[in-house]
Amino acid sequence: MEKTEFEQMRDKALEQLMKGQSLTGKDGVFAPLLQQFLESALESGMNAHLSSEERESGNKRNGKGSKRLKTISGEIILTTPEDRKSSFLPQIVKKCETVLADNLAPQIIGLYSKGMSFRDISDHIQQMYDVEISHSTLSEITERVIPQVKEWQNRPLESLYTIVWMDAMHYKVKDGGRVVPRAVYNVLGVNRHGYKELIGMYISESEGSNFWLSVLTDLKSRGVKDILIACTDNLTGFSEAIISVFPGSEIQTCVIHQIRNSLKYVASKDQKAFMQDLKNVYQAPTQEKAELELEKLDENWGKKYPIVIKSWYSNWHKLSTYFAYDEHIRKLIYTTNAVEGFHRQVRKITKTKGAFPNDMALLKLIYLAVENISKKWTSPLLNWAITSQQLDIKFGDRMKMDL
Repeated sequence: MEKTEFEQMRDKALEQLMKGQSLTGKDGVFAPLLQQFLESALESGMNAHLSSEERESGNKRNGKGSKRLKTISGEIILTTPEDRKSSFLPQIVKKCETVLADNLAPQIIGLYSKGMSFRDISDHIQQMYDVEISHSTLSEITERVIPQVKEWQNRPLESLYTIVWMDAMHYKVKDGGRVVPRAVYNVLGVNRHGYKELIGMYISESEGSNFWLSVLTDLKSRGVKDILIACTDNLTGFSEAIISVFPGSEIQTCVIHQIRNSLKYVASKDQKAFMQDLKNVYQAPTQEKAELELEKLDENWGKKYPIVIKSWYSNWHKLSTYFAYDEHIRKLIYTTNAVEGFHRQVRKITKTKGAFPNDMALLKLIYLAVENISKKWTSPLLNWAITSQQLDIKFGDRMKMDL
């Protein structure tokens, strides 16, 4: 008894599976199915196009044509309906389309989000599916992400963020034939429930307190009413910008940044001994003890390195905020390691790029990297139950714990 078409397809599918062959690749069993689906869709589209009004105007079917179409299931030859006026504009397979790239869009965007170049993506698709996709098609597909980027940048935010780290990454972008620097400002926050979220991503020509002020103003316009603790580097004017927008915030500048900047002005032969004395300052159990150790540091090194010691004294009110908390919160806020760790993950994706063709190309890739990275942010920070109680005691009604 002759097998039905379905039985033949089923047997072929089982055979390909047993051999480890792809059902969707070149010569896969699903290629005929896709062809039938597309041809049926084109016929339905033509029927809808040839409405009563269209027929009364003199338009009608005018035979059939054919076109070669490359798909994830290999190359197929479609039979396409035509009309006398050539006014039928199919959407599922457009008139000049020779590659059905839409069904590859998730794979293409996924590869692009891992930092692969268009050339590498095209080669990968060619090897996997025997489909050639031009750079212009790849560009068009990845540019579909742009509305998502803009929507994400302008989404509403929660009213309170308990801890916020702010720092910038630096890149090169082509602008009118020149390669120019760009600073990408990132704001990583922890909400009242202990979950991390990148609440802001902005781009500017360079890093400065004036632009950070515009960043903070934008956060406020998107719904942020309060930030309990803001962790920053020691950029001049940064703390003042934060306080001007969120006057109740406590500022903690990064101790590690301060140490790095200090060591720039300490002779290499003195650095080991200097650091040993400096550790007694920032690793002290209390602020009072830390201040005593700072005085000892001054006694030992003040005459030789007066500018370094003066910097610690002048910045002390911003460097010492973390002493008001126990070790769980101290580890979170005394450095900007949280946002720098996030930056390291982003750079793994962007490191293959030289200069980006434009600002949006840069933001687009970072946004896709953020989507992948944030998939792991599914649990509150470690020991958040203890941390949140301490924040509640410290900040009272501003914390507003849900009990």
